[in-house]
Amino acid sequence: MAPRRKAPRRRAKRSFNISAIEAGTALSLAQSTGFASSLQQALNGDISGAVNSMSSTVLANKSKIIGTLGAAAVAKVASKGFASGTLAKLGPLRVKL
Repeated sequence: MAPRRKAPRRRAKRSFNISAIEAGTALSLAQSTGFASSLQQALNGDISGAVNSMSSTVLANKSKIIGTLGAAAVAKVASKGFASGTLAKLGPLRVKL
């Protein structure tokens, strides 16, 4: 009688995808809202000051924020027509549209 073979083990993919459009939009919005400085202020214990700071920065940059969101929406719609979608691969990291 032949010995039984073990069932093959499935391994998860070791790569992950990052959407270039979404990453760019997130970075632009973080800059336009003053997220980093507000977060640092909140971590120092001044939560109301952080909220007020972010609120005033958002109101001052609202046209830039709206433009960024509009451009991201247009880019997402336009990129649906591309066949490949992959912009770059670096090891396990893939930058996709």
